[in-house]
Amino acid sequence: MKKIEAIIRPFKLDEVKEALIEAGIKGLTITEVRGYGRQKGHTETYRGSEYR
Repeated sequence: MKKIEAIIRPFKLDEVKEALIEAGIKGLTITEVRGYGRQKGHTETYRGSEYR
């Protein structure tokens, strides 16, 4: 089993769902999220390297 997370625009949802069904994906969880503009992100340090 694999988990795939994606953020897609609402108007693309039907197209993405149809493509997943055609690819044999049977389960799907949808959550609405909201954001504002472009954010600089959050930086983490792991073993001396920075990740955004």
